[in-house]
Amino acid sequence: MPVALLALAISAFAIGTTEFVIMGLLPEVAADFGVTIPAAGLLISGYALGVVVGGPVLTAVGSKLPRKTILVSLMALFIAGNLVSALAETYGVLMTGRVVAALAHGAFFGVGSVVAADLVAPERRASAIAMMFTGLTMANVLGVPLGTALGQQLGWRSTFWAVTVLGVLGLIGILALVPRTQAAPGGGLRQELAVFRIPQVWLALAMTALGFGGVFASFTYIAPMMTQVAGFTGGTVTWLLVLFGAGLFVGNLLGGKAADRALMPSLYLILAVLAAVLFTFTFTAHSQLGSVLTIAVFGIAGFATVAPLQMRVLTKAAGAPALASAANVAAFNLGNAGGAWLGGLAIEHGLGYTAPNWIGGTLTVAGLAVALFSGWLDRRRRATISTGSIEPATALAR
Repeated sequence: MPVALLALAISAFAIGTTEFVIMGLLPEVAADFGVTIPAAGLLISGYALGVVVGGPVLTAVGSKLPRKTILVSLMALFIAGNLVSALAETYGVLMTGRVVAALAHGAFFGVGSVVAADLVAPERRASAIAMMFTGLTMANVLGVPLGTALGQQLGWRSTFWAVTVLGVLGLIGILALVPRTQAAPGGGLRQELAVFRIPQVWLALAMTALGFGGVFASFTYIAPMMTQVAGFTGGTVTWLLVLFGAGLFVGNLLGGKAADRALMPSLYLILAVLAAVLFTFTFTAHSQLGSVLTIAVFGIAGFATVAPLQMRVLTKAAGAPALASAANVAAFNLGNAGGAWLGGLAIEHGLGYTAPNWIGGTLTVAGLAVALFSGWLDRRRRATISTGSIEPATALAR
């Protein structure tokens, strides 16, 4: 793999760390600013909203810029946001810093996916995307636990200072290693937005939101599930999360390799396995051994979806791959928020801490149904092309 992917992975590691580490620092932040834990939790929601809005908007605005220039600008924005967070003296300033950093998140992964795919031969594009997202998985395995420990020992600001340094390293790596490219060909913002007229792009976004929404419906509540149902101690949950993170790392690489071989069949299989794991978790959560085994497989299946889902939208959005890719990152975050909300709703209505698992399984089955429908449309169009009913270029653009 090209060394430039290392620079993208380092940047992804920094971005992933700043996104998730706040979850472990909510008590410290709340105590420092004199707000409630739920109020501090809005820092997570604010970040997610920034990702959803910032990704497509910033990608569209920068559509005529060289992609390396976009990546450098986004990392500079990310560094600025974390610097503001580290220096924040009020809750409002911290929220501002979080949102500023989040604005760069979606656009970076959107443009970065296109850059990563262009660095390698066509048959290795999904693996290259997975390599970039390895930084995100390692953020969960190493960045979040270490960042949480650092913040608890030296104050939560130290974590944001550390992430700022990581962002600077990523920026230097991009400047030094990512090759210069010309601006992406195209007709500007209007042509970029025209990609959303393609039904298959919307289907790709829907399978992302539903499929990955199933992951977060369960994962969001894994801590109370393990302590209240499986009977683990609070301290053990940290190691279970590390196990889950290790599964994410393995699944990310496996998903990329599988997608390079056969994209849609891989998606069908991965989503089916993920749904089966989530439904199974409803029952195995009552056993400590069963929970450990299920969490490991859950991590693998959960992140094996990422590269194939990202590759699918790139394939269907040839006219504006960066914008569609950024929109897909927004779809991941919408799925995260929606899945977490549905899981919490089930718990609030007395369905128990295992209910988010079968809710997640149901969401993933819905994502699989969308994938199967999208694949059926592909096959129908190929059959139409073979009969000469429509022009190949017209068919493949839909």
